[in-house]
Amino acid sequence: MINLIKNEWMKIFRRPGTMVMIIILILSLTLVGIVIKSQQKNIDIQQDKNWQQILQEENNALKQQMVKSQNNTEKQYFKKEIAINDYRIKHDMPPKEKYSVWSFVKDSSQLIMLAGVFIIIVSAGIVASEFNWGTIKLLLIRPINRSKILLAKYFTVLLFAILMLAIMFVFSGILGAILFGLPDRAVPYLNYYNGHVTEQNIVVHLLIYYGLSSIDTIMLVTMAFMISAVFRNSSLAIGLSLFLLFTGGQFTALLAMKFDWAKYLLFANTDLMQYFEGTPLVEGMTIPFSITILIIYFALFMFLAFYVFKKRDVAA
Repeated sequence: MINLIKNEWMKIFRRPGTMVMIIILILSLTLVGIVIKSQQKNIDIQQDKNWQQILQEENNALKQQMVKSQNNTEKQYFKKEIAINDYRIKHDMPPKEKYSVWSFVKDSSQLIMLAGVFIIIVSAGIVASEFNWGTIKLLLIRPINRSKILLAKYFTVLLFAILMLAIMFVFSGILGAILFGLPDRAVPYLNYYNGHVTEQNIVVHLLIYYGLSSIDTIMLVTMAFMISAVFRNSSLAIGLSLFLLFTGGQFTALLAMKFDWAKYLLFANTDLMQYFEGTPLVEGMTIPFSITILIIYFALFMFLAFYVFKKRDVAA
């Protein structure tokens, strides 16, 4: 299996396009850093000396809105904001902090979607290209189980995804330290879950944030891999996956406004950060529910990919 993965890894990096993708990602991060640096005067807002009083007044307003609101999702949002504000007041933690390397690392995570585009392109072509070039016959004449061959290709795609995310995290950290510097003191992230506020190390939070933010990309990469294996068409896999990457979340949000069954759709569950930094898309959704739905979709994609690939006749 390891040799198969090494072979697939070498195939990916023999293509000039792979290095071009990495360079574009690095240049994009650099451009974002320069733009934010140029606007830093607008970002670094002076801390108000009476911030405790301001937060208390904000809480009073939020409590009034919570009483008037009939929407349970809105009420959960108000509860979260009130709890975090109370925690800040109690533990003397001002809400406004100087923009630093960690702020930039989190802001630059928006480019995960760009990395997702590149990972989808690799995933969509890793199987289909073998059929297009006719090299699939040479691959399958080896005394190796077809499932191992396909699994090695999928593991290679996942490794490439990890590489792209690691490049983003490390480079944004280095660039952020150069452009914005390190914070004056260690400031934890205030994590709200299930009615409780806890302090979390900022680096740990960012690693979790990157991981959870990339779930929708990984699911679409898996879908692209499945389409590539089933239809042997990389263009279809890329086109459909990119279309869903950019529009799937918006369509799902629109459906969720009117229909409760939207919670069973893939994109209603890919954003697990909604349980920590927002509110569930549909009332009643929980983390275990979303994880279960994701596992079902993942199992379906992988089953179709392996079943069709094992049954396909490539003798012709």
